[in-house]
Amino acid sequence: MSELALERSILDALHERLPEVAERTVTAVTGEVPEYADAFSGEMGATIQGAVQMALAGFLRLASRSGDLTPLGPAREGAYALGRGEARSGRTVDALLSAYRVGARVAWRELSTTAVESGLGSETVAQFAELVFAYIDDLSAASVAGHNDQLATSGRVRQRYRERLGLALLNGAPSDALADSAQRADWEPPKLLTVVLVPSARTRDTMAVLDARTLVVPGDLVGLDQTDVLLAPDPRRSLLRALAGRAAVVGPTREWGAAASSYRRALRAVDLQNGPDLLDTEAHLATLVLTADAEALHDLRSQVLEPLAALRPGTAERLAETLRSWLLHQGRRDDVAAELHVHAQTVRYRMTQLRELFGEQLADPEVVLRLTVALAQPAS
Repeated sequence: MSELALERSILDALHERLPEVAERTVTAVTGEVPEYADAFSGEMGATIQGAVQMALAGFLRLASRSGDLTPLGPAREGAYALGRGEARSGRTVDALLSAYRVGARVAWRELSTTAVESGLGSETVAQFAELVFAYIDDLSAASVAGHNDQLATSGRVRQRYRERLGLALLNGAPSDALADSAQRADWEPPKLLTVVLVPSARTRDTMAVLDARTLVVPGDLVGLDQTDVLLAPDPRRSLLRALAGRAAVVGPTREWGAAASSYRRALRAVDLQNGPDLLDTEAHLATLVLTADAEALHDLRSQVLEPLAALRPGTAERLAETLRSWLLHQGRRDDVAAELHVHAQTVRYRMTQLRELFGEQLADPEVVLRLTVALAQPAS
C-alpha cells in the first residue's frame, strides 16, 4: 500500500464524518445491489452500518501511520467473517464484490471531499485515493476468501450429513430418525425414491443427468466393491430415460422412508446384469422371485422331478425340458414342438412317457403348481 500519514486536523474532520459516510455507503449498496435490497433493514441495517463505520475507522488508523499495516489485522478478520456470513446467508460472491465496489466509490467520494475541504494538498490526493482503494481491495479479498472457505466447509459438512442420511435409508432406520437426519442434511424428502447401483467410476457423470436431490452413498461405506449407491427422487419413467445406455441396476420405486426395500432388490439383481447395460429390476421380477432362495429352488426341483430320477441323465433332461415347455404353453403341442425344434409326434411320445411316470400327479393342481415353479427357469 502507498505510504500516507494524514495530519491530525484532517483525520479529526474525517472521523467526524464517519457515521454519515457509513450511512450513505449502506444506502448506496442497498439501492444499487439488488441482493442487498432487503438485507440491511431493521436491526441488521444498524449492525451493518456500524460494521462499515468500524472498517472506515480502521482505514483512518492506517492513514495516520505511514507504512504501519498493523490496523489491517482486525479489519481483515472482520472482512473474512463478513464473507463467511454472506455465504451462510446465501448471497453470491459476485453480490459481495458488487457491494464492495459501490462502497469503495461512495467512501472515496465522501472521504476525499472532506479531506480536501480540510486542507489535504492536491499533490497528496492521488496517494490518498491509492490508499482508499488498496484498503478496500484488501478487505474485499479477505471477504472473498471467507466466502469461499464457508462454501467449501458447508459443502463438505452437507455431503457428510447426506451420506449419513443415505446410509440410514439403506439400513431401514426408523422414520423419526430419518426425518431428523434429513433436516440436518438440509435435504427435503421427496415422496418417492429409487435406488440405483452404478460403477464408482461412472458416478459423477451419472449424477449429472439425475435430480440434484439424488443422494450418493459411496460403495465402501456399505461393503460394495467399485459400486456406488444412488437414491434418486426422479419419477421412474424419467429416471429410466436418463439412465438409458448406462451400466446401472435400478431397484423398485418406494416411498422415501422405505428405500431399503429398493436397495435390497437392486442388490439381488446385480448377478442378472448382462454386461454394461441398464437393468431394470421391474422387468425381471419372476427371475428374482425364483432365484431368491437358490437352495430351495434346487430342492424343489429335485423333489418334483423324483419320478425321473431312475432314468439316464440325457433322457431325464429331455423329458424335463418337454414338461417345462408343455406347462408354459398350456399343452399346445405345436407350440411345444416349435420351441424344442422337434416334431409334434415326438412331443406326443414324450408326454405319454411323462404321464406314465407321473401318473395322476399331472392332474393335481398343487403338483402342477410346484412343477411350474420348479421348471420356470431352464436347468442351469
